[in-house]
Amino acid sequence: MPANRSLDKIKIPTAFWEGLRRVGIAPANLIGSAQIPVSAIQDGASVSTAQFFAMWRTLVDISNDPAIGLRLAIGLECAVMPPSFLAAYYARNFRDALQRVARFKRLCAPEEIVINEREERCDIAVKWAHAEGLAAPPALIDATFASILELGRKGTAAPLVPFSVELARPESARDFYEQYYGCRVRFGAEANLLSFHPADLEKPFASYNAELLDILIPELDRRLEQQSHRATLAEQIKWVLRRRLTAGRPDIRSVATELAMSERSLQRKLTEEGLTFQGLLGETRHQLALEYLADETLTSIEVAYMLGYDDQNSFFRSFRLWENQTPSAWRAQQRHQARLQPDTPS
Repeated sequence: MPANRSLDKIKIPTAFWEGLRRVGIAPANLIGSAQIPVSAIQDGASVSTAQFFAMWRTLVDISNDPAIGLRLAIGLECAVMPPSFLAAYYARNFRDALQRVARFKRLCAPEEIVINEREERCDIAVKWAHAEGLAAPPALIDATFASILELGRKGTAAPLVPFSVELARPESARDFYEQYYGCRVRFGAEANLLSFHPADLEKPFASYNAELLDILIPELDRRLEQQSHRATLAEQIKWVLRRRLTAGRPDIRSVATELAMSERSLQRKLTEEGLTFQGLLGETRHQLALEYLADETLTSIEVAYMLGYDDQNSFFRSFRLWENQTPSAWRAQQRHQARLQPDTPS
């Protein structure tokens, strides 16, 4: 099981849905085309990295605009940003702001902002912990880079121009990109990279607010620590569940016994960390279902049994809630996507 798999959760902010409406895209159309559960809008449910990537790729298709990620990020207001990003606007200078974004971004998504300061430039790259070999969609890279640049421009109240912009994709809409960034954009690069002049990192933020930071930062630090603890407990429980599901549906008592604690103690820890046993059971089944269904030698009935379901219909109902489609439709979609992938040179 991959480390920290329970952190592969992205809660899409309300600001994103509002941004879609501003450019004339109905959120329901996007998630329907990307096959994302409706609960992502209605209940604020989390999506996985793979689902998040699919959504951004679909966004380009339905908008017919390769620069849609850039346009969305430019139009977002600071006030609608999540606290983890909003705190950066009250930083002392641009360097301080970038460091705060890098530290607290993982509260929003399993995304890592990598900052590499060198003598002649400061490079910024983005990594996704659960991408599993998938390249981040260009529109998502655009949105991330534009959000960082907008942070610098609004914070310093100056027309900040990057040192350079490198994009690992074929050239498209060059004039629009270079007009926005204010510098030449290199397409077809080895990696996506946003770079700034070292002097720009020292520019003070007009929005600097030490008192507000004193309120925000301790709370964000507490959330980071809580997230780490939650992941550790969740990983332990889900690991036990994975081992026990084939023998039937495990209950909290049997899991507590294997973790060498009482049922009451385990329940208390779950409550303290905002987790539920049924929620972790559902997440584990979901992850395993995708793994099992990827094996074409297993029938749906066998998968249902291996997940601890009493009958196939119960499994089908759960799978529809997870993926908004039947297991057979999901398999057909995976086969179709596999056929579209270019052959990898040996």
